[in-house]
Amino acid sequence: MTQVVLPTIQATDDAAVDCLIVGGGFTGLSAALDLTRQGRSVLVLEQDTSLGGLAGGFDIGGFELEKFYHHWFVSDREVTDLVAELGRGDCVVTHEARTGMYFSNNFFRLSTPMDLLRFSALPFLERIRLGIGVLRARQVRDWMQLENRSSREWLLELFGEKVFKVVWEPLLVGKFGVFADTISAVWFWKKLVLRGGSRANSGKEMLAYYRGGFAALARHMGEEILRRGGRIETGVSARRVLAENGRAVAVETSKGVYKANTVLLTTALPDAANLLQDAAPETYLQALRRVQYLANICLVLQLDRSLSSTYWLNVNDPGFPFVGVIEHTNFEPPEYYGNSHIVYLSRYLPATDAFYTMPDDELLEFALPHLKRMFPALEKSWIKQHYVWRADYAQPIVEKHYSKIVPGMQTPLDNVLISTMAQVYPEDRGTNYAIREGKKVAAHIVHSLSAGKPQA
Repeated sequence: MTQVVLPTIQATDDAAVDCLIVGGGFTGLSAALDLTRQGRSVLVLEQDTSLGGLAGGFDIGGFELEKFYHHWFVSDREVTDLVAELGRGDCVVTHEARTGMYFSNNFFRLSTPMDLLRFSALPFLERIRLGIGVLRARQVRDWMQLENRSSREWLLELFGEKVFKVVWEPLLVGKFGVFADTISAVWFWKKLVLRGGSRANSGKEMLAYYRGGFAALARHMGEEILRRGGRIETGVSARRVLAENGRAVAVETSKGVYKANTVLLTTALPDAANLLQDAAPETYLQALRRVQYLANICLVLQLDRSLSSTYWLNVNDPGFPFVGVIEHTNFEPPEYYGNSHIVYLSRYLPATDAFYTMPDDELLEFALPHLKRMFPALEKSWIKQHYVWRADYAQPIVEKHYSKIVPGMQTPLDNVLISTMAQVYPEDRGTNYAIREGKKVAAHIVHSLSAGKPQA
Protein backbone atom coordinates (compact mmCIF):
# COMPACT_ATOMS: atom_id res chain seq x y z
CA MET A 1 0.00 0.00 0.00
CA THR A 2 1.16 3.55 -0.64
CA GLN A 3 1.76 5.86 2.26
CA VAL A 4 -1.17 8.12 3.08
CA VAL A 5 -0.34 11.62 4.25
CA LEU A 6 -2.53 12.89 7.06
CA PRO A 7 -4.79 15.70 5.83
CA THR A 8 -4.14 19.20 7.07
CA ILE A 9 -6.94 19.03 9.63
CA GLN A 10 -6.02 19.83 13.21
CA ALA A 11 -5.87 16.54 15.05
CA THR A 12 -8.35 16.39 17.89
CA ASP A 13 -5.75 14.75 20.15
CA ASP A 14 -2.01 14.40 20.00
CA ALA A 15 -2.05 11.03 21.74
CA ALA A 16 -3.46 7.92 20.05
CA VAL A 17 -6.17 5.97 21.86
CA ASP A 18 -5.72 2.24 22.25
CA CYS A 19 -8.92 1.65 20.26
CA LEU A 20 -11.09 3.92 18.18
CA ILE A 21 -14.52 2.40 17.58
CA VAL A 22 -16.67 3.59 14.69
CA GLY A 23 -20.31 3.02 15.59
CA GLY A 24 -22.21 3.40 18.85
CA GLY A 25 -24.53 0.44 18.42
CA PHE A 26 -24.46 -2.53 20.76
CA THR A 27 -21.39 -4.14 19.18
CA GLY A 28 -19.33 -0.99 19.57
CA LEU A 29 -20.61 -0.25 23.06
CA SER A 30 -20.00 -3.82 24.25
CA ALA A 31 -16.46 -3.75 22.90
CA ALA A 32 -15.82 -0.35 24.47
CA LEU A 33 -17.18 -1.47 27.82
CA ASP A 34 -14.94 -4.54 27.97
CA LEU A 35 -11.89 -2.59 26.79
CA THR A 36 -12.34 0.07 29.46
CA ARG A 37 -12.70 -2.67 32.05
CA GLN A 38 -9.23 -3.83 30.97
CA GLY A 39 -7.87 -0.33 31.44
CA ARG A 40 -7.60 0.47 27.75
CA SER A 41 -8.21 3.95 26.37
CA VAL A 42 -11.24 3.98 24.08
CA LEU A 43 -13.01 6.48 21.86
CA VAL A 44 -16.44 5.67 20.40
CA LEU A 45 -17.64 7.75 17.45
CA GLU A 46 -21.33 7.69 16.55
CA GLN A 47 -22.77 9.70 13.66
CA ASP A 48 -26.23 9.82 15.20
CA THR A 49 -26.97 12.14 18.09
CA SER A 50 -27.73 9.20 20.40
CA LEU A 51 -26.43 5.70 21.04
CA GLY A 52 -27.98 2.33 20.19
CA GLY A 53 -27.80 2.03 16.40
CA LEU A 54 -30.91 0.32 15.03
CA ALA A 55 -32.07 -0.03 18.63
CA GLY A 56 -31.77 3.70 19.23
CA GLY A 57 -34.76 5.62 20.52
CA PHE A 58 -36.75 8.76 19.93
CA ASP A 59 -39.07 10.96 21.97
CA ILE A 60 -42.86 10.63 21.74
CA GLY A 61 -44.09 13.41 23.96
CA GLY A 62 -41.81 12.85 26.92
CA PHE A 63 -41.56 9.07 26.54
CA GLU A 64 -38.79 7.14 24.80
CA LEU A 65 -39.44 4.48 22.17
CA GLU A 66 -37.24 2.46 19.81
CA LYS A 67 -37.22 3.60 16.18
CA PHE A 68 -37.45 -0.06 15.16
CA TYR A 69 -39.24 -2.67 17.28
CA HIS A 70 -37.03 -4.67 19.64
CA HIS A 71 -37.22 -7.39 22.25
CA TRP A 72 -35.00 -10.29 23.20
CA PHE A 73 -35.60 -13.97 23.80
CA VAL A 74 -35.39 -15.38 27.31
CA SER A 75 -32.72 -17.76 25.98
CA ASP A 76 -30.47 -14.81 25.03
CA ARG A 77 -27.76 -15.02 27.66
CA GLU A 78 -25.35 -12.30 26.49
CA VAL A 79 -27.78 -9.43 26.90
CA THR A 80 -29.12 -10.84 30.18
CA ASP A 81 -25.60 -11.17 31.58
CA LEU A 82 -24.68 -7.67 30.43
CA VAL A 83 -27.68 -6.16 32.19
CA ALA A 84 -26.70 -8.01 35.35
CA GLU A 85 -23.10 -6.74 35.09
CA LEU A 86 -24.45 -3.20 34.89
CA GLY A 87 -26.47 -3.79 38.06
CA ARG A 88 -29.69 -3.19 36.15
CA GLY A 89 -31.35 -6.57 36.53
CA ASP A 90 -34.46 -4.93 37.94
CA CYS A 91 -34.97 -3.22 34.56
CA VAL A 92 -35.64 -6.53 32.79
CA VAL A 93 -39.26 -7.54 32.33
CA THR A 94 -40.61 -10.67 30.68
CA HIS A 95 -43.99 -11.05 29.06
CA GLU A 96 -45.90 -13.71 27.21
CA ALA A 97 -45.82 -12.81 23.52
CA ARG A 98 -49.21 -13.05 21.86
CA THR A 99 -48.37 -13.87 18.27
CA GLY A 100 -50.57 -14.53 15.31
CA MET A 101 -51.01 -14.59 11.56
CA TYR A 102 -53.23 -12.71 9.15
CA PHE A 103 -54.12 -14.98 6.24
CA SER A 104 -56.99 -14.97 3.76
CA ASN A 105 -58.74 -12.09 5.57
CA ASN A 106 -58.68 -13.94 8.89
CA PHE A 107 -56.72 -13.63 12.12
CA PHE A 108 -55.17 -16.74 13.65
CA ARG A 109 -53.58 -16.88 17.07
CA LEU A 110 -50.32 -18.87 17.03
CA SER A 111 -48.85 -18.54 20.51
CA THR A 112 -49.15 -22.11 21.83
CA PRO A 113 -49.27 -25.70 20.54
CA MET A 114 -53.05 -25.68 21.06
CA ASP A 115 -53.30 -22.64 18.79
CA LEU A 116 -51.56 -24.67 16.12
CA LEU A 117 -54.15 -27.43 16.40
CA ARG A 118 -56.88 -24.80 15.88
CA PHE A 119 -55.16 -23.27 12.85
CA SER A 120 -57.99 -23.85 10.38
CA ALA A 121 -56.09 -22.30 7.47
CA LEU A 122 -54.58 -25.77 7.13
CA PRO A 123 -56.32 -29.17 7.05
CA PHE A 124 -55.90 -30.99 10.34
CA LEU A 125 -53.25 -33.42 9.10
CA GLU A 126 -51.26 -30.52 7.68
CA ARG A 127 -51.35 -28.83 11.09
CA ILE A 128 -49.84 -31.97 12.57
CA ARG A 129 -47.23 -31.96 9.82
CA LEU A 130 -46.43 -28.33 10.60
CA GLY A 131 -45.84 -29.11 14.27
CA ILE A 132 -43.74 -32.20 13.54
CA GLY A 133 -41.73 -30.32 10.92
CA VAL A 134 -40.84 -27.59 13.40
CA LEU A 135 -39.68 -30.19 15.92
CA ARG A 136 -37.58 -31.92 13.24
CA ALA A 137 -36.03 -28.63 12.20
CA ARG A 138 -34.99 -27.89 15.79
CA GLN A 139 -33.26 -31.27 16.00
CA VAL A 140 -30.73 -30.31 13.33
CA ARG A 141 -27.37 -29.94 15.06
CA ASP A 142 -24.92 -29.49 12.18
CA TRP A 143 -26.05 -26.36 10.35
CA MET A 144 -23.31 -26.80 7.76
CA GLN A 145 -25.34 -29.60 6.20
CA LEU A 146 -27.93 -26.95 5.26
CA GLU A 147 -25.52 -24.47 3.67
CA ASN A 148 -25.98 -25.77 0.14
CA ARG A 149 -29.77 -25.63 0.31
CA SER A 150 -32.16 -22.73 -0.04
CA SER A 151 -34.89 -22.12 2.52
CA ARG A 152 -37.48 -22.91 -0.14
CA GLU A 153 -35.94 -26.31 -0.95
CA TRP A 154 -35.55 -27.29 2.68
CA LEU A 155 -38.96 -26.09 3.86
CA LEU A 156 -40.77 -27.82 0.99
CA GLU A 157 -39.08 -31.09 1.88
CA LEU A 158 -39.72 -30.69 5.60
CA PHE A 159 -43.31 -29.41 5.55
CA GLY A 160 -44.75 -30.19 2.13
CA GLU A 161 -46.21 -27.81 -0.42
CA LYS A 162 -49.46 -26.97 1.38
CA VAL A 163 -47.81 -25.86 4.63
CA PHE A 164 -45.10 -24.06 2.71
CA LYS A 165 -47.56 -22.09 0.58
CA VAL A 166 -49.75 -21.03 3.53
CA VAL A 167 -47.19 -20.47 6.29
CA TRP A 168 -43.60 -20.10 5.08
CA GLU A 169 -43.59 -18.78 1.53
CA PRO A 170 -45.51 -15.57 2.36
CA LEU A 171 -43.04 -14.83 5.15
CA LEU A 172 -40.04 -15.45 2.91
CA VAL A 173 -41.39 -13.35 0.06
CA GLY A 174 -42.73 -10.67 2.38
CA LYS A 175 -39.35 -10.20 4.03
CA PHE A 176 -36.90 -10.84 1.21
CA GLY A 177 -38.86 -10.07 -1.95
CA VAL A 178 -36.81 -10.85 -5.05
CA PHE A 179 -34.16 -12.50 -2.85
CA ALA A 180 -36.61 -15.02 -1.33
CA ASP A 181 -35.41 -18.00 -3.38
CA THR A 182 -31.75 -17.30 -2.61
CA ILE A 183 -32.02 -17.31 1.21
CA SER A 184 -30.06 -20.11 2.82
CA ALA A 185 -31.83 -22.84 4.76
CA VAL A 186 -29.44 -21.99 7.61
CA TRP A 187 -31.13 -18.63 8.11
CA PHE A 188 -34.60 -20.15 8.48
CA TRP A 189 -33.35 -23.05 10.62
CA LYS A 190 -31.86 -20.63 13.12
CA LYS A 191 -35.12 -18.69 13.33
CA LEU A 192 -37.03 -21.88 14.18
CA VAL A 193 -34.45 -22.94 16.76
CA LEU A 194 -34.38 -19.52 18.41
CA ARG A 195 -38.13 -19.24 18.83
CA GLY A 196 -38.34 -22.77 20.20
CA GLY A 197 -35.77 -21.95 22.87
CA SER A 198 -37.82 -19.06 24.22
CA ARG A 199 -40.89 -20.98 25.37
CA ALA A 200 -42.11 -21.64 28.90
CA ASN A 201 -43.13 -25.10 30.09
CA SER A 202 -46.68 -24.24 29.08
CA GLY A 203 -45.51 -23.84 25.47
CA LYS A 204 -46.12 -20.08 25.51
CA GLU A 205 -43.44 -17.89 23.97
CA MET A 206 -41.82 -15.60 26.54
CA LEU A 207 -39.90 -12.50 25.50
CA ALA A 208 -37.87 -9.96 27.48
CA TYR A 209 -37.63 -6.20 27.34
CA TYR A 210 -35.56 -3.50 29.03
CA ARG A 211 -37.73 -1.10 31.01
CA GLY A 212 -37.37 2.27 29.30
CA GLY A 213 -36.33 0.66 26.02
CA PHE A 214 -33.12 -0.48 24.41
CA ALA A 215 -32.08 3.16 24.04
CA ALA A 216 -32.02 3.32 27.84
CA LEU A 217 -29.80 0.23 27.94
CA ALA A 218 -27.44 1.81 25.39
CA ARG A 219 -27.36 4.98 27.45
CA HIS A 220 -26.56 3.06 30.62
CA MET A 221 -23.73 1.27 28.80
CA GLY A 222 -22.44 4.63 27.64
CA GLU A 223 -22.52 6.00 31.19
CA GLU A 224 -20.48 3.03 32.40
CA ILE A 225 -17.94 3.48 29.60
CA LEU A 226 -17.52 7.14 30.56
CA ARG A 227 -17.26 6.25 34.25
CA ARG A 228 -14.38 3.92 33.42
CA GLY A 229 -12.50 6.61 31.51
CA GLY A 230 -13.66 5.93 27.96
CA ARG A 231 -14.82 8.66 25.62
CA ILE A 232 -17.92 8.85 23.43
CA GLU A 233 -18.64 11.48 20.80
CA THR A 234 -22.01 11.56 19.06
CA GLY A 235 -22.92 13.51 15.97
CA VAL A 236 -19.51 12.72 14.48
CA SER A 237 -19.22 10.91 11.13
CA ALA A 238 -16.17 8.84 10.23
CA ARG A 239 -14.96 9.58 6.69
CA ARG A 240 -11.94 7.38 6.07
CA VAL A 241 -9.28 5.31 7.74
CA LEU A 242 -5.79 6.74 7.26
CA ALA A 243 -3.01 4.18 6.93
CA GLU A 244 0.74 3.94 6.57
CA ASN A 245 2.64 0.77 5.67
CA GLY A 246 -0.31 -1.56 6.10
CA ARG A 247 -1.46 -0.13 9.43
CA ALA A 248 -4.08 2.41 10.39
CA VAL A 249 -2.70 5.51 12.06
CA ALA A 250 -5.83 7.61 12.38
CA VAL A 251 -9.46 8.11 11.35
CA GLU A 252 -10.55 11.25 9.56
CA THR A 253 -13.98 12.44 10.72
CA SER A 254 -16.38 15.32 10.30
CA LYS A 255 -14.85 16.84 13.42
CA GLY A 256 -11.17 16.23 12.82
CA VAL A 257 -8.52 13.52 12.79
CA TYR A 258 -8.28 11.04 15.65
CA LYS A 259 -5.14 8.97 16.10
CA ALA A 260 -5.55 5.33 17.14
CA ASN A 261 -3.44 2.23 17.80
CA THR A 262 -6.37 0.00 16.82
CA VAL A 263 -9.52 0.73 14.84
CA LEU A 264 -12.76 -1.24 15.13
CA LEU A 265 -15.42 -0.71 12.46
CA THR A 266 -18.93 -1.78 13.47
CA THR A 267 -20.73 -0.20 10.51
CA ALA A 268 -22.47 -2.15 7.74
CA LEU A 269 -19.97 -3.79 5.39
CA PRO A 270 -20.52 -1.35 2.47
CA ASP A 271 -19.85 1.56 4.82
CA ALA A 272 -16.75 -0.21 6.12
CA ALA A 273 -15.55 -0.57 2.52
CA ASN A 274 -16.02 3.17 2.00
CA LEU A 275 -14.01 3.94 5.14
CA LEU A 276 -11.20 1.68 3.93
CA GLN A 277 -11.31 2.92 0.35
CA ASP A 278 -7.84 4.50 0.50
CA ALA A 279 -6.30 1.96 2.85
CA ALA A 280 -7.18 -1.58 1.69
CA PRO A 281 -6.72 -3.50 -1.59
CA GLU A 282 -9.55 -3.32 -4.11
CA THR A 283 -10.09 -7.09 -3.96
CA TYR A 284 -10.86 -6.81 -0.27
CA LEU A 285 -13.20 -3.87 -0.78
CA GLN A 286 -15.08 -5.91 -3.39
CA ALA A 287 -15.38 -8.78 -0.90
CA LEU A 288 -16.96 -6.42 1.64
CA ARG A 289 -19.40 -5.15 -0.97
CA ARG A 290 -20.23 -8.71 -2.06
CA VAL A 291 -22.65 -9.10 0.86
CA GLN A 292 -26.02 -7.67 -0.11
CA TYR A 293 -28.54 -6.00 2.19
CA LEU A 294 -32.17 -5.02 2.30
CA ALA A 295 -33.26 -1.72 3.76
CA ASN A 296 -36.14 -1.36 6.19
CA ILE A 297 -38.82 1.29 6.42
CA CYS A 298 -40.80 1.39 9.63
CA LEU A 299 -44.01 3.36 10.07
CA VAL A 300 -44.72 3.94 13.77
CA LEU A 301 -48.24 4.88 14.79
CA GLN A 302 -49.11 6.49 18.10
CA LEU A 303 -52.81 5.69 18.64
CA ASP A 304 -55.41 6.60 21.22
CA ARG A 305 -56.68 3.01 21.31
CA SER A 306 -55.60 -0.52 20.50
CA LEU A 307 -55.94 -2.26 17.13
CA SER A 308 -56.05 -5.79 18.53
CA SER A 309 -54.85 -7.99 21.40
CA THR A 310 -51.94 -9.42 19.38
CA TYR A 311 -48.33 -8.32 19.88
CA TRP A 312 -46.71 -9.75 16.77
CA LEU A 313 -48.89 -10.31 13.72
CA ASN A 314 -47.22 -11.94 10.72
CA VAL A 315 -49.02 -10.88 7.55
CA ASN A 316 -49.29 -13.76 5.06
CA ASP A 317 -51.21 -11.64 2.57
CA PRO A 318 -49.30 -10.69 -0.60
CA GLY A 319 -51.51 -7.63 -1.08
CA PHE A 320 -50.56 -6.07 2.25
CA PRO A 321 -47.56 -3.71 1.93
CA PHE A 322 -45.97 -4.58 5.28
CA VAL A 323 -44.61 -7.93 6.45
CA GLY A 324 -45.71 -7.43 10.04
CA VAL A 325 -47.95 -5.44 12.37
CA ILE A 326 -46.28 -5.21 15.75
CA GLU A 327 -48.43 -3.66 18.47
CA HIS A 328 -45.72 -2.87 20.98
CA THR A 329 -48.15 -1.92 23.74
CA ASN A 330 -49.57 -5.43 23.74
CA PHE A 331 -46.12 -6.37 25.06
CA GLU A 332 -44.97 -3.34 27.09
CA PRO A 333 -48.09 -1.71 28.61
CA PRO A 334 -49.40 1.60 27.22
CA GLU A 335 -49.05 3.37 30.58
CA TYR A 336 -45.30 3.53 29.89
CA TYR A 337 -46.09 5.72 26.86
CA GLY A 338 -48.61 8.13 28.34
CA ASN A 339 -51.43 5.63 27.66
CA SER A 340 -50.77 5.79 23.93
CA HIS A 341 -50.93 2.58 21.91
CA ILE A 342 -47.86 1.99 19.75
CA VAL A 343 -47.95 0.07 16.46
CA TYR A 344 -45.03 -0.65 14.14
CA LEU A 345 -45.55 -1.45 10.45
CA SER A 346 -42.41 -2.91 8.94
CA ARG A 347 -41.29 -3.52 5.38
CA TYR A 348 -37.97 -4.79 4.01
CA LEU A 349 -37.05 -3.65 0.52
CA PRO A 350 -34.14 -2.46 -1.62
CA ALA A 351 -33.04 1.06 -0.73
CA THR A 352 -33.62 1.94 -4.41
CA ASP A 353 -37.35 1.13 -4.18
CA ALA A 354 -39.62 4.17 -4.60
CA PHE A 355 -41.61 3.05 -1.55
CA TYR A 356 -38.49 3.57 0.57
CA THR A 357 -38.24 7.26 -0.24
CA MET A 358 -41.97 8.01 -0.15
CA PRO A 359 -42.63 11.14 1.96
CA ASP A 360 -43.79 10.36 5.48
CA ASP A 361 -47.32 11.72 5.12
CA GLU A 362 -47.82 9.94 1.79
CA LEU A 363 -46.68 6.69 3.37
CA LEU A 364 -49.33 7.03 6.07
CA GLU A 365 -52.04 7.73 3.49
CA PHE A 366 -50.91 4.75 1.47
CA ALA A 367 -50.94 2.46 4.51
CA LEU A 368 -54.33 3.46 5.93
CA PRO A 369 -56.62 1.67 3.39
CA HIS A 370 -54.65 -1.53 3.87
CA LEU A 371 -54.87 -1.25 7.64
CA LYS A 372 -58.63 -0.55 7.44
CA ARG A 373 -59.05 -3.71 5.39
CA MET A 374 -57.42 -5.60 8.25
CA PHE A 375 -59.02 -3.54 11.05
CA PRO A 376 -62.33 -2.16 9.65
CA ALA A 377 -63.11 -0.04 12.73
CA LEU A 378 -59.89 1.97 12.38
CA GLU A 379 -60.33 5.70 11.82
CA LYS A 380 -57.60 8.18 10.97
CA SER A 381 -58.68 10.20 14.00
CA TRP A 382 -57.29 7.39 16.21
CA ILE A 383 -53.77 8.38 15.11
CA LYS A 384 -52.27 10.93 17.48
CA GLN A 385 -48.94 11.03 15.66
CA HIS A 386 -46.97 9.03 13.12
CA TYR A 387 -43.23 8.63 12.59
CA VAL A 388 -41.20 7.02 9.82
CA TRP A 389 -37.73 5.55 10.25
CA ARG A 390 -35.45 4.16 7.56
CA ALA A 391 -32.32 2.01 7.68
CA ASP A 392 -30.33 1.42 4.49
CA TYR A 393 -28.62 -1.74 5.75
CA ALA A 394 -31.20 -3.46 7.93
CA GLN A 395 -31.03 -7.11 6.82
CA PRO A 396 -28.07 -8.96 5.29
CA ILE A 397 -29.00 -11.35 2.49
CA VAL A 398 -27.88 -14.73 3.85
CA GLU A 399 -27.32 -16.73 0.68
CA LYS A 400 -26.39 -20.35 0.25
CA HIS A 401 -22.74 -20.97 1.24
CA TYR A 402 -22.78 -17.70 3.17
CA SER A 403 -19.85 -18.83 5.32
CA LYS A 404 -17.67 -18.61 2.21
CA ILE A 405 -18.93 -15.11 1.36
CA VAL A 406 -19.01 -13.21 4.63
CA PRO A 407 -15.64 -11.70 5.64
CA GLY A 408 -13.95 -12.42 8.93
CA MET A 409 -13.00 -10.03 11.69
CA GLN A 410 -9.50 -9.24 10.43
CA THR A 411 -8.91 -6.82 7.58
CA PRO A 412 -5.75 -6.52 5.43
CA LEU A 413 -4.58 -3.83 7.84
CA ASP A 414 -2.93 -5.34 10.90
CA ASN A 415 -4.72 -3.13 13.38
CA VAL A 416 -8.15 -2.68 11.80
CA LEU A 417 -10.97 -5.06 12.68
CA ILE A 418 -14.57 -5.33 11.50
CA SER A 419 -17.49 -6.62 13.56
CA THR A 420 -21.00 -6.20 12.15
CA MET A 421 -24.43 -7.79 12.15
CA ALA A 422 -23.66 -9.42 8.80
CA GLN A 423 -20.98 -11.51 10.52
CA VAL A 424 -22.91 -13.20 13.33
CA TYR A 425 -23.72 -16.17 11.06
CA PRO A 426 -25.20 -18.75 11.53
CA GLU A 427 -27.26 -16.51 13.79
CA ASP A 428 -29.23 -13.63 12.33
CA ARG A 429 -28.87 -10.01 13.43
CA GLY A 430 -29.93 -9.24 16.98
CA THR A 431 -28.89 -7.26 20.03
CA ASN A 432 -27.82 -10.39 21.89
CA TYR A 433 -25.36 -11.32 19.14
CA ALA A 434 -24.14 -7.74 18.81
CA ILE A 435 -23.16 -7.87 22.48
CA ARG A 436 -21.54 -11.28 22.05
CA GLU A 437 -19.48 -10.12 19.07
CA GLY A 438 -18.48 -6.91 20.80
CA LYS A 439 -17.09 -8.87 23.73
CA LYS A 440 -15.34 -11.27 21.36
CA VAL A 441 -13.58 -8.55 19.39
CA ALA A 442 -12.65 -6.70 22.60
CA ALA A 443 -10.91 -9.81 23.91
CA HIS A 444 -9.03 -10.07 20.63
CA ILE A 445 -7.95 -6.42 20.80
CA VAL A 446 -6.79 -6.72 24.41
CA HIS A 447 -4.71 -9.77 23.53
CA SER A 448 -3.24 -8.07 20.47
CA LEU A 449 -2.38 -4.85 22.30
CA SER A 450 -0.83 -6.79 25.18
CA ALA A 451 1.29 -8.71 22.70
CA GLY A 452 2.29 -5.42 21.06
CA LYS A 453 1.17 -6.65 17.66
CA PRO A 454 -2.51 -5.97 16.83
CA GLN A 455 -3.20 -8.74 14.36
CA ALA A 456 -5.37 -11.84 14.11
